[in-house]
Amino acid sequence: MSNTSLWHGVLPAITTPFTADGQIDHDFLAKHAVQMIDAGCKGIVPLGSLGEAATLSFDDKTAVLRTLVKALDGRAPVIPGIASLSTDEAVRLAKEAKAIGCAGLMVLPPYVYSTDWREMSAHAKAVIAATDLPCMLYNNPVAYKTDFTPEQMAELAGQHANLQAVKESSGDVRRFAAIRALVGDRLQLLVGMDDALVEGVSMGAVGWVAGLVNAYPAESVKLFELARDGGAKAAESLYAWFLPLLRLDTVPTFVQLIKLVQARVGMGSETVRAPRLPVVGAEREYAMKVIDHAIATRPGL
Repeated sequence: MSNTSLWHGVLPAITTPFTADGQIDHDFLAKHAVQMIDAGCKGIVPLGSLGEAATLSFDDKTAVLRTLVKALDGRAPVIPGIASLSTDEAVRLAKEAKAIGCAGLMVLPPYVYSTDWREMSAHAKAVIAATDLPCMLYNNPVAYKTDFTPEQMAELAGQHANLQAVKESSGDVRRFAAIRALVGDRLQLLVGMDDALVEGVSMGAVGWVAGLVNAYPAESVKLFELARDGGAKAAESLYAWFLPLLRLDTVPTFVQLIKLVQARVGMGSETVRAPRLPVVGAEREYAMKVIDHAIATRPGL
């Protein structure tokens, strides 16, 4: 796969399905991944925030990767998130991901601990250098308290040829222009927040690491294609329908909410792994109104 094509199109940040007793449902995971690719998605990104990776053991993570690589059987790339509490474990996971057959890596800051550029860059560089796999840096300062600036991204790109892309989730659409001004086409840009998709594509993003795609794959692919090929005006109608759902991706309980949407449309279960618990009360009532309205007004594609 070429350097650029790996990062193009819709790449589901796939949820990790659990059985009623809290075990990973590998049968469903395999079927769900194939369903995403059948709908036109270009690859699968497991072990991210939406995949509840922080609650998965090292063995859980490698088991997920084996299931996905086997299920997709070369049809599409598996690009796991690489994050852990320690740099050593992140490096170990990166190497294991390559051995299992993953095509690329999404490089995250460490869980919990975040300080300055000296330490965070040392962590990122260690993971990127652990293999020769193409890498995408994941910038999500809201979730991980580390904000990789465009200048820092440029430094990493200058030192590591296999850093090829950035998943930008700062919430600041101006970042796309700032990154492009410094590195040109050296790094492929991807949208990481569902409700910034059209804005990000209009600023040069070529891919979307998506969340609600787990429940609405066909609509997600169509929205991306409309935004890419026709701009904001072409995407306006579908985006207006989708936005209330897409905004569920940007709150602290986004994992529970996206899994709730999956359950409601028959594409998964809302079972999450503690400390997460299914949403209740007013939050659940609001979410159900959004979900049921979307179902009732679902557009034809």
